[in-house]
Amino acid sequence: MSQRQAADSGSSSAPKATKVRGPLGIIAGRGSLPRFIAETASADNIPFHIVGIRGEADPAIERFPHTWIKWGEVGKLFGALKKNDCNDLVIIGGVNRPDFDNVRIDLGAIKTLPFLLSLAKGGDDHILSRIVRFFEEKGYRVHGAGDVLPELLMPQGNLAARKPGAEDKADMELAFETVRALGALDIGQAAVVAKGRVLAVEAAEGTDAMLERCVEIKRRGRSHGGAGGVLVKAPKPGQEERIDMPTIGPATIHRAAEAGLAGIAVAAGHVLLAERKRVIDGANERKLFLYGAPWDGDTDA
Repeated sequence: MSQRQAADSGSSSAPKATKVRGPLGIIAGRGSLPRFIAETASADNIPFHIVGIRGEADPAIERFPHTWIKWGEVGKLFGALKKNDCNDLVIIGGVNRPDFDNVRIDLGAIKTLPFLLSLAKGGDDHILSRIVRFFEEKGYRVHGAGDVLPELLMPQGNLAARKPGAEDKADMELAFETVRALGALDIGQAAVVAKGRVLAVEAAEGTDAMLERCVEIKRRGRSHGGAGGVLVKAPKPGQEERIDMPTIGPATIHRAAEAGLAGIAVAAGHVLLAERKRVIDGANERKLFLYGAPWDGDTDA
């Protein structure tokens, strides 16, 4: 990681990237993380090629070496990786379920039809684990974004000026217990607790929509506690973190503030900070704490 990138990350002592020499294939979905990985790889002179999923990845990836694919263009995907000698992979960014009007089945998809059909069964964790094994069986090394760029990971401790108080820590503990229970059922990765009451849990709609529900709950006076509360995010037990690590970004900070929360706590080392400096600055501007709790998935944080 370059000195410029370390300064932008908000910490002068951010850990260095692992030894991925490249060429690195970046399979890109939504959000800023694919672009950030590309910028950092470029600054560190690591060769890379982005394969962007059309309709998901940010058009800004076009300023880097890239190939666009539609859902179903498996052959084109592997062709781009092979042409650019990409044996190391990072699969990063959110995706929606494909719009079948925008799916293009190519010969590569037909050849991998048994694998594609297997994705129709099981929950999210099953699907993501199958995807990783699929690439590994073809000889690729699949890395998590936090493996390649450890500075993206939330460290232990508080990153913002505001610190959690005793009541916040009690809410935090209950929220982590709630997330563990959700995760064991493969439901979600986040929960909101205020003054000892669970206000909301994350399901298929995602964290942002859950926080919007919290805004409505508080607007209707059903929170039974007024202002305050904490958002907690952590991975599910056994989650395939290489391609599905929980993430918070500037939008999370904005929505948590709108919901009147006191702060955000996440599993240290197991949650990504998208646009770290903006996240920390946003937490300070909105007077939220931003806390990384020790996490092993089994014991209390």
